[in-house]
Amino acid sequence: MSNENNPFKSIEEKFMERQRAKQNKGPEPTNVIKPKRPFNTKKYVKSAIGITIIFAIAVILIANTFIVKEDEYRVVRQFGEITRIIKDPGLNMKIPFIQTVSTLPKNQMIYNVSEAEITTKDKKRIIIDNYAVWKITDARKMISNARNIINAESRMEEFIYSVIRNEMGQLNYVDVVNDENSERGSLNDRVAEKVNQFLDEGNYGIEVIDVRMKRIDLPEENEHSIYTRMISERESTAQAYLSEGDAEKQKIEAETDREVQELLATAQKEAAIIHAEGEAEAARIYNDAFSKDPEFYNLYRTLQSYSRTIGNDTMIIMPANSPYAKILTGYLE
Repeated sequence: MSNENNPFKSIEEKFMERQRAKQNKGPEPTNVIKPKRPFNTKKYVKSAIGITIIFAIAVILIANTFIVKEDEYRVVRQFGEITRIIKDPGLNMKIPFIQTVSTLPKNQMIYNVSEAEITTKDKKRIIIDNYAVWKITDARKMISNARNIINAESRMEEFIYSVIRNEMGQLNYVDVVNDENSERGSLNDRVAEKVNQFLDEGNYGIEVIDVRMKRIDLPEENEHSIYTRMISERESTAQAYLSEGDAEKQKIEAETDREVQELLATAQKEAAIIHAEGEAEAARIYNDAFSKDPEFYNLYRTLQSYSRTIGNDTMIIMPANSPYAKILTGYLE
């Protein structure tokens, strides 16, 4: 290839010129101090500003990112107004410096209702202590009408007290304290149902799951009289049971005595019949035996009379020629 057509000719010429120039200059002196390049502050300032901006953006993004859990609502407000309510769990973001986020519980909660004095149907005053199990069903309605949980619980307590006072006013004191009474069996269900009706009418966005009584007490001024009356009623009931037991006991004893008398009479009758039959049989045997020798029978009867009439100190006065005396003296002719 000729030099005219060589595309690298100009580059080679420039390289050769540089080499010749270096050789002509000779070695550079070692003691010569080269001047320092000036510090480029603008370059580092721009880098620092860029890093700061990136860090600030990251901090803002992290600060405005929030997590919604399964057991909570997240309420997003913009200038005090609700823009959205997040129910589903997950990762969410809000607009920085404009929107705020608050939390409301989604799970069931327990609220201890304040003690209240109620008058029953039979004019007995009692103090009841209840608790309610409730939850938020619509967070937007709850915030719009009750503003917060404290106000919602306050409204719920008013409705519970009103319904319980009305229901207790239709029951007697005994029906209230007796857990086995059928009239009280559905009281809790009726209270919860009516309270929910009031809450739905007011659009409070909450629901009462259950209302239960923890304790029922009497006012101090009525405790003594009530306890005295209860003791009297229990004693009256116990006395009635004792009376019924005594009556049953006497009835059983009378029947037993009658059966015993009947058995004894039957036994005595049968014994008398057997004894009479034995006496008759003995008399027949005696008659058969003694009829064979009447004289011996007379002698035997006479000897029997001796054994019955004569003792150690017996004195008998009779004629000497009497048959009775002859036998005693041994004269038998």
